[in-house]
Amino acid sequence: MDFTLTERETHFRDRVRAFIDADIRPRHGEYLAQSHEGERWKVLPVIEEVKERARAAGLWNLFMPPRSGRPPVDDSFAFEGTQLTNLEYALCAEEMGRIGWASECFNCSAPDTGNMEVFLRYGTREQKERWLRPLMNAEIRSAFLMTEPQVASSDATNIQTAMMRDGDDYVVNGRKWWSSGVGDPRCKVAILMGKTDVDAPRHQQQSMMILDMDTPGVTIERMLSVYGYDHAPHGHGEVVLDNVRIPAANVLLGEGRGFEIAQGRLGPGRIHHCMRTIGVAESAIEAMAKRLLGRVAFGKRIADHSVWEQRIAKARIDIEMTRLLCLKAADMMDKAGNKAAQLEIAMIKVAAPTMALQILDDAIQAHGGGGVSEDFSLAHDWASVRTLRFADGPDEVHNRSIARAEFGRHTNHVPQ
Repeated sequence: MDFTLTERETHFRDRVRAFIDADIRPRHGEYLAQSHEGERWKVLPVIEEVKERARAAGLWNLFMPPRSGRPPVDDSFAFEGTQLTNLEYALCAEEMGRIGWASECFNCSAPDTGNMEVFLRYGTREQKERWLRPLMNAEIRSAFLMTEPQVASSDATNIQTAMMRDGDDYVVNGRKWWSSGVGDPRCKVAILMGKTDVDAPRHQQQSMMILDMDTPGVTIERMLSVYGYDHAPHGHGEVVLDNVRIPAANVLLGEGRGFEIAQGRLGPGRIHHCMRTIGVAESAIEAMAKRLLGRVAFGKRIADHSVWEQRIAKARIDIEMTRLLCLKAADMMDKAGNKAAQLEIAMIKVAAPTMALQILDDAIQAHGGGGVSEDFSLAHDWASVRTLRFADGPDEVHNRSIARAEFGRHTNHVPQ
């Protein structure tokens, strides 16, 4: 088994790393200052300026899957991106994860990445022209409206938002929350999941539609906080849909195909989160090590106390193990397809946030009172990563899939 990176994998990883070191990391203070000035929900000039530099450098839409993994697109209407494999992108995404706002600079931030893949895979030519092109050009942003407050949305078949056909439109009524991205003033489109036929088979009741956020009846009722953080300027909102009329032409793939699209969308999205989370963990262990080396307690450096040696060692081991699992999942997606890699995707989706949260918690402990303050990014990063144990399916759902696969291996070998 050869773990050596190819020339192409190294090339893109190093280019992203170098760009972050030269153009993003030095402006982090500027980003923080702009974030805390004036309105919370706004466009930050520093991000827009860095975006232009990243695009000019050819570091743009790196997440877009290679053509071999999707249906062909009319050459006159191609949306290619950089054509990185999942494995190549994994290495880049880890670098982006080291600084929270870096991924947007490369036009590689959620939920736009997942939504762009949906438009690419399932959209019509007209839908791509209207929505995918401006998203790939970073002219607009988007949201994904799936989760609902009144039902356990970890089971997507529970979703109750009603989509009733009325002539050439659907009339939509419902309430969504954790609608990531709706706080951004550039959010112009959302992909919305609801029920079009309650009498159809369980997994054919749902449909996905393209929602123009300017449609009458769409109300962002409130923005939600995450452990006290509002996550502006991106954020997560609660959205009310009151007799919203959506043209039938806005249905993606066809009525009753919503659950199918959700499965196709969430697979790549799950591993993208995990890739970035490894970058978060790397930043946390770096901050922890530097703090421990620079502070003295009880007559010696904190780093020389054995408890911290154990924690640092475990953190490094856990990062390395998690990275290998993530790269294995990405490699399987490239070689055998997303469906064949479902088990590996489920495992990394559970493992990566759990690993990062423990390292962040230790890093917070190493920083003492400063760790829970906003003087360092650790508390904010912990709150962000904690949401990943829910996002794109909670741990319990993924663990259930892993356990069932394991039981399935042994069903025919149970002693009688």
